[in-house]
Amino acid sequence: MAGNSRRRGATRKDGTKKGAVVGSGGQRRRGLTGKGPTPPASARPGHPAARKAARDAKAQAKVAGRQGGGGNRSRRAGDGETPETVLGRNPVVECLRAGVPATALHVAVGATTDERIKEAVHLAADAGISILEVPRNDLDRMAGGALHQGVALVVPPYEYSHPDELLELAADSGAPALITALDGVTDPRNLGAIVRSASAFGGHGVVVPQRRAAGMTAVAWRTSAGTAARLRVARATNLTRTLQEYAGTGMMIAGLAADGDVSIDDFDLATDPLVLVVGSEGKGLSRLVRETCDVTVSIPLARDVESLNASVAAGVVLAEVARRRRIG
Repeated sequence: MAGNSRRRGATRKDGTKKGAVVGSGGQRRRGLTGKGPTPPASARPGHPAARKAARDAKAQAKVAGRQGGGGNRSRRAGDGETPETVLGRNPVVECLRAGVPATALHVAVGATTDERIKEAVHLAADAGISILEVPRNDLDRMAGGALHQGVALVVPPYEYSHPDELLELAADSGAPALITALDGVTDPRNLGAIVRSASAFGGHGVVVPQRRAAGMTAVAWRTSAGTAARLRVARATNLTRTLQEYAGTGMMIAGLAADGDVSIDDFDLATDPLVLVVGSEGKGLSRLVRETCDVTVSIPLARDVESLNASVAAGVVLAEVARRRRIG
C-alpha cells in the first residue's frame, strides 16, 4: 500500500471489524435533536406521582358520578357519545328536510352542480348551519372509506332529558301523564316512529334505556319527521328502576304483549296517569320489566297475522289511549 499505509493506525487490524464501515447517513444529526423539556413527574408513565394522579382522578370521577346520578335533572349531551356524520346526498337532504339539528355541512369542491347537493346547501343556509367547502380527500378521511357522494352532515349528540323531567312536563300540562318507555328497541327507525306517534297522541315524552337500545341518531330524527324537536326523549340508566320510581308517584305501568292480561278493548287504565312500555322487536318485554308492569295489554289481530311491528303496536295503543281520554 503506497504512501503512509504502513503508518501505525492507518490500517485496520485483522479481526477487529468485518467489511466496510457504513456511515450515519445523516441520522446522527437527527438523533442529537432535543426532545423538549422534561415532563413533570405526574405526566411520566410508570412514575409513582403519575400513578397517584391517576388514582386521584378516578376517585374524583366516582364522587362526581354519585353526586350527579340522583338529583341532577339537567339535560345531558350525548352521555359520552360522539357527533354523528351522515353521508350521501339523499340521506343528507332528508335529514335537513326533517330539521335534524346539524352543526356543519361539508361539501366537496365542485360538487355543488348536483341538484340534491344544491338543495342541501340551501336548506343548511336557511337553518343557519355552517357550510364548508372542502377537498374531496378530506371527505374521504371523514367518511372512513364509506361512500359520501361529495357531501357529509355533522350531527351533534342528542341532548337527553332526565326521566323526572317528563313528570314535570306532565304536571305543567294539567293532563294525566302519558309516557312511553322502550324496553330494548334497537331499531332507530322504530324509535323515531314511536316518538312521532307519542307526539301526535298527546304524550309527554319517551324513555329509552342507556344500554342495548336505539338512541336518537340522525335516522331516528329523520323518521320522527321533526317531532323529536318538540317531544322530550329521556335516557334511563336502569329502566326497571325508573319504572318503579314512576309507579311510586301513582302512575300505572302497562306493557304491550301478545299474550296480555287484557285486550285493548278493555283497557280501562288508559285514562289514568300511564306509562306505556313497548318491548323489543323480537323478544318483547324483558322479564324484570314485565314483572314491574301493573297490567299487560294485547291487540286483537287477524288469525293470519302473528304480531305487529313495535312502532305500529305503540301507535295503535297510543291512539286508543287518546280516544278514551277524549270521550272520558
